[in-house]
Amino acid sequence: MARFLSCTIAIELVPYNANWGLAFTHEATVWRQVLGDNLVAIHHIGSTAIPAILAKPVVDILGVVSDLAAVDEATPRLEVLGYIAKGENGIPRRRYFQKKDVTGAHSHHVHLFAVGADPIEHHLAFRDYLRAHPAAAARYSQVKVLALANQPLTRQAYQDAKGPFITALQAEAVAWYRRGDGY
Repeated sequence: MARFLSCTIAIELVPYNANWGLAFTHEATVWRQVLGDNLVAIHHIGSTAIPAILAKPVVDILGVVSDLAAVDEATPRLEVLGYIAKGENGIPRRRYFQKKDVTGAHSHHVHLFAVGADPIEHHLAFRDYLRAHPAAAARYSQVKVLALANQPLTRQAYQDAKGPFITALQAEAVAWYRRGDGY
């Protein structure tokens, strides 16, 4: 486990935990109940969906919906379930939600996009590529550890440090995904 603190944030990286898949399954059921037929698909994404990779212990979820306006209408029901609505949160045509555990730490991040949005393919390609290419996943873990070594650490500095690797791998992953080499 790697844990780095700064005056602004603490980011913890931990080894893969199979319970993350169970946490995703539980939350996916909740989202299906709340969004009903508007939820076309739901996926476990991010590092917690990739075995053998270091990850922040936050389950990332990608939902594909027919209508973002219907998500907006359902937001009060999601807030009752502990989700904090963040709107687009910097990404156009996305609805983003966070959930915290009993200690106040983020436990789930949910990214919702309408059918056909480009980020859907990007997230799935990146996840599937890392699942199929353990050496690339190991390199990504190392990039994360090195990113945490930069102090003082802000959330943006951590993202920026990982950015070049992610951008390069994203292009390779999407090409691989489009060729049908994925799952």
